[in-house]
Amino acid sequence: MLDFSQFTAAFPTDGPKPYDQNGVREIETFRKTFDGVLFIDRVLKALGLGEAPAGKAYPPRGDSGLRALHRQICESNVSAHAKLSVLYYLLLDYDELRGARSSLADSLAEESDLPQNYQILMRGLWHMDRKEFKFALEHLAHPSLPSEFADDIITVLVRHAKSDDYSLPLAYYHTTQPVLQTSSALELLFGAVARTSVTEALYLSRTHPAPARQQLFERLVAAVLEHPQAAGPRGKELVGLPLTGAEEEWFQDFVAVGEGRKSKNAKAVAQMRRLVTGRQRGPVGLGGQGPAAAAAAAAAAVRAGR
Repeated sequence: MLDFSQFTAAFPTDGPKPYDQNGVREIETFRKTFDGVLFIDRVLKALGLGEAPAGKAYPPRGDSGLRALHRQICESNVSAHAKLSVLYYLLLDYDELRGARSSLADSLAEESDLPQNYQILMRGLWHMDRKEFKFALEHLAHPSLPSEFADDIITVLVRHAKSDDYSLPLAYYHTTQPVLQTSSALELLFGAVARTSVTEALYLSRTHPAPARQQLFERLVAAVLEHPQAAGPRGKELVGLPLTGAEEEWFQDFVAVGEGRKSKNAKAVAQMRRLVTGRQRGPVGLGGQGPAAAAAAAAAAVRAGR
């Protein structure tokens, strides 16, 4: 069994090392893109090594900094597997620098019997910290992992989605089905769902109790109203939803007297909804037009208001 408490048993003493000035600068650049906090910072904080501002413990500065961090890890009051997990993460930095043939992290895991799920988690978090999100999800969505850091993973994936492509955060959510602990993460996730599938967002809102359910429903309606093509497929999907009595009331209130009324599309979308549900027929408020013509007129009004 590897005695990882010995520095030279855990880290190579020759060859290129990742924590020189250039390596530290690169890591700090990644940290800035994540609002100052990497996932390794969260792990170290859980070990009691990250109570100081993020970046104090990682990255270590040079060989002396790495030795000091190694000593802190080994002296921390956590399990051996937790300590090895951090060492595994650090060795992934070595492997990246040394190229594809380097397998220092895997060798440590094999020689110390680090369980596979610890390796999967730390490799996934390492890829997250390098903004390699697709590779990260190949690990973090593994069924052997608990939904640890799920709120943070969802938050990062949504905020770093490109061109409104939320496939990665939604893939993570649907695969792992985490119970999110923070309202901010839930709102980000729901916003991603609402911009991807109106119907799916409706059913997601129904999984939450009031008043959160109403707030999410109103967020869904707002997401459609603010879309440049509110009269297009998303708008038609919204007005055609099979709403409950409470949801119908929320919809009408939101577009008539709530925040939704501020949207230039609110009136026309509300008219489309009334036509679909049969709550307004014939000439009432629509200049005598029949339902089909009135629906077309309402859609045209939305487009004209853009």
